[in-house]
Amino acid sequence: MKIVSMNKGGWGYIVAFFDLVTEEGFTIKGFKIVKSKADEGLFVGYPSQKGSDGEYYDNVYADKDLKARVMDIALKEYNNPSEKQQNQEAPEEIPF
Repeated sequence: MKIVSMNKGGWGYIVAFFDLVTEEGFTIKGFKIVKSKADEGLFVGYPSQKGSDGEYYDNVYADKDLKARVMDIALKEYNNPSEKQQNQEAPEEIPF
């Protein structure tokens, strides 16, 4: 299982969106990393849809062990600065 894209930013409590590819080759889109309202850290929100009652319901279900793996992979990727960010932090000198 691996993350194929992660968009970091600030959308209220949501700090990133990402897509996940399974070992079988399925791509699951719409995961999110969310800041806890109670300031208990970050957690992974699964793809969901809003029901007719106004509540959100997950479209993807996983057991406790799989959820822990997804959380671990997502938070490592979120906390790991990308090459693009590293290159932007150290711009090259203009030769003229």
